[in-house]
Amino acid sequence: MSTTERPRILVVGGGYVGLYAARRILKKMRYGEATVTVVDPRSYMTYQPFLPEAAAGNISPRHVVVPLRRVLPKAEVLTGRVTTIDQDRKVATVSPLVGEAYELPFDYLVVALGAVSRTFPIPGLAEQGIGMKGIEEAIGLRNHVLEQLDKADSTTDEEIRRKALTFVFVGGGFAGAETIGEVEDMARDAAKYYKNVSREDMRFILVDAADKILPEVGPKLGKYGKEHLEGRGVEVYLSTSMDSCVDGHVVLKNGLEVDSNTIVWTAGVKPNPVLSRYGLPLGPRGHVDCEPTLQVKGTDYIWAAGDNAQVPDLVGRKAGNENAWCPPNAQHALRQARVLGDNVLSGMRGFPQKDYAHANKGAVAGLGLHKGVAMIVMGKMKIKLKGRLAWYMHRGYHGLAMPTWNRKIRVFADWTLGMFLKREVVSLGAIETPREEFYEAAKPAPVAAAPKEKTEEKAKAS
Repeated sequence: MSTTERPRILVVGGGYVGLYAARRILKKMRYGEATVTVVDPRSYMTYQPFLPEAAAGNISPRHVVVPLRRVLPKAEVLTGRVTTIDQDRKVATVSPLVGEAYELPFDYLVVALGAVSRTFPIPGLAEQGIGMKGIEEAIGLRNHVLEQLDKADSTTDEEIRRKALTFVFVGGGFAGAETIGEVEDMARDAAKYYKNVSREDMRFILVDAADKILPEVGPKLGKYGKEHLEGRGVEVYLSTSMDSCVDGHVVLKNGLEVDSNTIVWTAGVKPNPVLSRYGLPLGPRGHVDCEPTLQVKGTDYIWAAGDNAQVPDLVGRKAGNENAWCPPNAQHALRQARVLGDNVLSGMRGFPQKDYAHANKGAVAGLGLHKGVAMIVMGKMKIKLKGRLAWYMHRGYHGLAMPTWNRKIRVFADWTLGMFLKREVVSLGAIETPREEFYEAAKPAPVAAAPKEKTEEKAKAS
């Protein structure tokens, strides 16, 4: 850690907002003006829109993450968690991955913790569910799905086979629809290499409590997305939810019951619950309450943005919606981070700050290879695309939005190679427990018990 007397700008979180805000501050900051410290439990930022493609094997997992220390060479990057904030003393308590917690003083604070999966107390969910918020979960899902095909191909037990080939996805937003589209695509390709497994043997189920999927792209494209998935053999159940999934026995509110080894949970997100220990003003859903300048209400040295912030949508309010708030998506997070970075420097220098205002530019979603939907907003005109062209829009937009040219080039290289080479369908499930095989080989052999007769003879002799 720095021992300099320069003022410290503490950035809590290294996701979209944390990374981009820190880059903006470092880029515009004068030499020696301040110390920028970023604290996150991971040493990298994950570009979450690419998680479905990473789960399907279209992009190498390493290319979906951006190492913080490489992108922020002039910042202090601490791997740990900020557990509490003392606003009176301007001190944060940092809990590192290893060792004792310590206090870190700061002068300016950026809260960019993002969101975590929103779950409900459903019996069996904690034990059976698979999330899709991090690259680890995407890799785990890919390995898990391919392992289920291995199991189904190798067993003669019809019940085990049926359970292995049933895949349940809960949540029909971007994460759920894109993930089931990509995973179904991968499983369809992989089935070509299995003698005893075909796509017709598999059962894909998508469940959502709302009456439509992909609400971000509008009702018409959402309806197209539903019909497209159903045309590929995906069962879509709307206006229903999951009641339980104990031991993989899935029970839906509409009465459907199936056994499945694969239950993927993508039913929304909520602000990081640690915010409740920071003493900041929170909105009704746990978001940090912010001014249009992204300053936390009631403070002049704390800013917040992204999924953990409640930011007024000035464009929506100007259009007549007095209660409009910026939705928690990457489009707003990236743009808020730039304004936040500029405002932190303005606040530090005593200059007036700028309000954040951004009109929605549309939304894009991929539903598998060469399949997607897109809604592009140009002024008052909305352009709706579907199929291959929308898929190109999806890849083009997110490929260019990926941080750093290093990662952009790697992602486009993966896509280019995918045009000429077949998709990899290898499960590396053992990667999650890499020492297990070595442990079995190296552990001491059990000491054989002495025969009972010899033990009795020794006892008599003594």
